Amino acid sequence: MSSISQDRPLFSALLGLGVAAAALVALAPAAQTTPWPQAVIPGCLPAVAGQPNGKQWPTEPALTIDTAAHHTATLDTTCGTLTIALDAAAAPRTVNSFAFLAAENYFDHTRCHRLTTEGIFVLQCGDPTATGMGGPGYGFADENLTGAVYPAGTVAMANAGPGTNGSQFFLVYRDTALPAAYTPFGTVTAGMDALTTIANAGVAGGGGDGAPVADVVLNAVTTTAN
Repeated sequence: MSSISQDRPLFSALLGLGVAAAALVALAPAAQTTPWPQAVIPGCLPAVAGQPNGKQWPTEPALTIDTAAHHTATLDTTCGTLTIALDAAAAPRTVNSFAFLAAENYFDHTRCHRLTTEGIFVLQCGDPTATGMGGPGYGFADENLTGAVYPAGTVAMANAGPGTNGSQFFLVYRDTALPAAYTPFGTVTAGMDALTTIANAGVAGGGGDGAPVADVVLNAVTTTAN
């Protein structure tokens, strides 16, 4: 089993310790040792040509979104398109940051660098370095943690401890037990089949935690509000 975070080893290895033990450790970024690219599996396509821009900012962007609007994110990935309803009312700073980074094309051409298939069931994305150690240069506080749960379809922030959110996030493809320590900020409304395809292909080299076999690239990420 494993756990999740960012800007220090993101999924601390807890294989064999059980779900309860895994739930005690932050979902964090872990150093990536598997070479890229991974395989193009059935149901996935080669990535669109391009490289992450790797932009950096010294501070969190100013809050500019309309928190009363309905915000939607679209993730065009090599394994299908995911649509995410973003909860700006419950997690305004998180959604604001995500929308800001999407508008800056920060997520475009980035690889989802980590898949966990034992204990917790998540795909982690949002790191332009694909190492589990990257971020946008700023951090911001946790939100929406009271009573937070992580059923299938949840989109939440990875972190390296309280108040260390950046760009890395995870997509839950199967109900997962975690402590209420990772800001939930959206729900997948379409495209869960893409996550299933990725999860079913497994982890490169075997095991339950590491780079996915599938070469999962975010070709483009956009957000809209209405």
